[in-house]
Amino acid sequence: MSFHASRSRQLAQPIRELDFEVEDEALDLAESEAASEYQPLLEDLPSPHPEAALRSSKLAALHARLSLPERLPLQTLARTLVDSTADSNPAFNNSSLAALGSDILGYYTSERLLCCYPRLPMVVLFAAQSAYVGPRTLAALSQEWGVETAACPGGEVDPGLLQFTQIDPGAPPPNMLKPGFSSRSNDGRSYRRGVSSRIVYDDQFGDMQADPNSGIELTDPAPPPASLIPPASKPSYLTPNHISPDRQPTSSPAIRYAPPPSRMGTTHERARQTFVRALLGALYLHCGKPYTRSFFRSHILSRTLRPSTPSPSSTFSSPSAGGSGTFGNAGPQGLASLFAFTQPTRDLSRLCAREGFVPPVARLVSETGRHSRHPVFVVGVYSGRDKLGEGAGASLDEARNRAAANALRGWYLYSPVEVSVPSDVEGEGKGKRGYVPAVIDPGEVVV
Repeated sequence: MSFHASRSRQLAQPIRELDFEVEDEALDLAESEAASEYQPLLEDLPSPHPEAALRSSKLAALHARLSLPERLPLQTLARTLVDSTADSNPAFNNSSLAALGSDILGYYTSERLLCCYPRLPMVVLFAAQSAYVGPRTLAALSQEWGVETAACPGGEVDPGLLQFTQIDPGAPPPNMLKPGFSSRSNDGRSYRRGVSSRIVYDDQFGDMQADPNSGIELTDPAPPPASLIPPASKPSYLTPNHISPDRQPTSSPAIRYAPPPSRMGTTHERARQTFVRALLGALYLHCGKPYTRSFFRSHILSRTLRPSTPSPSSTFSSPSAGGSGTFGNAGPQGLASLFAFTQPTRDLSRLCAREGFVPPVARLVSETGRHSRHPVFVVGVYSGRDKLGEGAGASLDEARNRAAANALRGWYLYSPVEVSVPSDVEGEGKGKRGYVPAVIDPGEVVV
């Protein structure tokens, strides 16, 4: 009896397995048919659904390539790749994250520059900040990260691609179509726009603030025709409960999705810089200040500012002179290339008079080939017995001007021995070293 029962069970087992296989094949066929019927709806969405980020291999590779922590979800990383020109809904694009990231980049960069080099002129400070976190730098940084762009944004696009609406071929850039504006109340009176005005009213780079409506409207702004929502089973992550109100079906008898209110175009550089800023803003919200500051130092401060001119030869000394600090990998040599003096001898004379030094005197140190076609003169600028700077040139005037310029660079590139920035001690507990106030200099020479 037991033999026949066990035999019947053995014969029934393959039948059950065959039934399960038939059920699996039917289920797969139903899911594929539902996905094919629902594909037009994906194409109508302006950007991929957030839950589609969980199945994107490109997004996971970017997350791992940047060594981002698990606290930053893939959905948020996918949102940083959606420009406002691709999806006008602020709940799905990176506009709000980019605004926060821009302030974070400006804060960390300016505090490091001001604390490491407290005597930098404001014009040089603006140029240095633009060199580290400016639009071109951030766009190049995103390319180094391996961020690829999508040909056209849409719901069916891989969430790991940078999505934005490109401007028409031959169209002028957005900043040329609508120039920036200043927040001055009396801007219409055509007053001179000096350094003080740039500090108070303009952006972190000393430039006029970008117009938020400076995108370029496309020649054919009409959206593609909407498709009907199939009444069959839909994927769970595309049900109306998971879609924002502006993407809910309209009240028409034929259920349709409302298109985005407007479509504007932008450039590759602008879209890439917005992504980097949005990524910093997302890291700040999800990972906190310590990791954001570490990420900033690894990817921004580690970059080298290449000098376009030879390093200055200066031994400018003052009663408050200290050691030489460094800002990332730039150092004084990289920042020295940002200086451009028109009358260095006059500026050096005014500086010595303000600081109470002996008036500077230029003296010939050495020369060679005075009567040849290529003479070289080496001139030093002295204040009493102290040599402030040295320069070489093909004539005595050229060597004197270079010596005075090098002396001014040596003065402005002074750096304290110990540099402490406010963000280094934010959120630290007891027992940590407190913040050491930075040196406050009277400022640059005004002539």
